[in-house]
Amino acid sequence: MASVSAFLYDKYMARVENASLKKWREELFAGVKGDVLEIGAGTGASIDFYPSGDIRLIMAEPDEGMRNRLKQRLARSGRATFSVASGSAENIDAADESFDFVISSLVCCSVMDVGKALQEIKRVLKPGGRFIFIEHVAAEKGSAKRKWQERFNPLWVKVARNCHLNRETEQAISAAGFRIEEIKNDTMRSSNPLVRPAIRGVAVKC
Repeated sequence: MASVSAFLYDKYMARVENASLKKWREELFAGVKGDVLEIGAGTGASIDFYPSGDIRLIMAEPDEGMRNRLKQRLARSGRATFSVASGSAENIDAADESFDFVISSLVCCSVMDVGKALQEIKRVLKPGGRFIFIEHVAAEKGSAKRKWQERFNPLWVKVARNCHLNRETEQAISAAGFRIEEIKNDTMRSSNPLVRPAIRGVAVKC
């Protein structure tokens, strides 16, 4: 069942990747180097967007079905300095100050405790290290879309594996003690209208 779920996820996300996410990854990953951790790496959609050169990447994915597809995609890529791990965002299996970059793509919406996950990301980043994020978020307060997000969120959480429609992730990143260096608000095209509001950017460990 886990493998079927991962397959269906890839099929569903293909249009979103082509419409939005591929371009965003190209922009944000261009300067990534050194020791890198990607949390919630899914089935490995990001692999091809990491630049060649000095990168030692750990791709962590707790879901077994997605992790198996991730391993297969990574094997086909030939990226010898990339590896797969099974840890979650709230409990990263790494020493303090281990990474130059941590990458998060559509992860903060579905972690059980977003505050704890962000503190873990901060813990494993080196001083001055960068947190790169692409996340769908709550719509503007008071807007019609936000009201619909609030209405549907209890059901959405149950059917979409703890994905929340109304998480204020930008505020959570700031509250965790990061300095937001770059951020863009955009629309995640070709996705469900309630998950289209999105942010992407870079936050620095102070």
